[in-house]
Amino acid sequence: MNLPLKAPATAGLLASPVVELRQYTLRPGRRDTLIDVFDSRLIEGQEAAGMTIIGQFRDLDRPDMFVWMRGFDGMDARKDALAAFYDGPVWAAWRDAANATMIDSDDVLLLKPAWPGAGFDLSGLRRADGSEQEKPSDDSRLKAIVAIKIHHLQPGTEAGFAENFEARAVPLIEALGARLLGAFVTEHAENSFPRLPVRSGENVFISVMGFDSADAHANHEATLAASQMWRTFHRATEPNRARPTQTLRLSPTSQSLLS
Repeated sequence: MNLPLKAPATAGLLASPVVELRQYTLRPGRRDTLIDVFDSRLIEGQEAAGMTIIGQFRDLDRPDMFVWMRGFDGMDARKDALAAFYDGPVWAAWRDAANATMIDSDDVLLLKPAWPGAGFDLSGLRRADGSEQEKPSDDSRLKAIVAIKIHHLQPGTEAGFAENFEARAVPLIEALGARLLGAFVTEHAENSFPRLPVRSGENVFISVMGFDSADAHANHEATLAASQMWRTFHRATEPNRARPTQTLRLSPTSQSLLS
């Protein structure tokens, strides 16, 4: 749960022109260790360097995956912010502890908003101060989740897919009770900080939606699949698709802004 205690540096702004979606494969059983380090030690230093830590999550379907997103004011700003953080004292102090949990940290998509206004609105969101601890025994089915759909597209079709999605899919999705938190396409600019790899050659459209629970998400998906409007949208965009859509069901950590 997000409490009105500590605002991010970019509160009140649409975050961000450039977004990274990062999926980390971790050593078995080490996810909570990384989350403890990340949430307590690494957020403040990154935001002080000029980033926005948008959200960090446990993947409900992959127990050894940690998924998170961060935003930047542009590609040049990304280069400067990453250099400041990864050459700075916070990362030097905690990188060994963080890296010890990881098998792979290179699954990164570089993104930009799919249309004007499609970025994350973090206005008014606050992080808890750390006094309210997560309770692992809580029934995860009753907790809010974030669902990310990654649509893998043919080269050159992202803009058309985004236009179709905004016009046809968004009204239906929202009418069925989902909260569209953001929509993004691949940022094809050259990686401005090559020390951290990103997935090159990708052509994706990504939707980020919020649900009150995993059950609410499942009900939404079933209703959507039965909708004639959704089937019409899917048929119209089928030639754009390079491979099946990937869905991430994500449980926000206690320090995630996005939930």
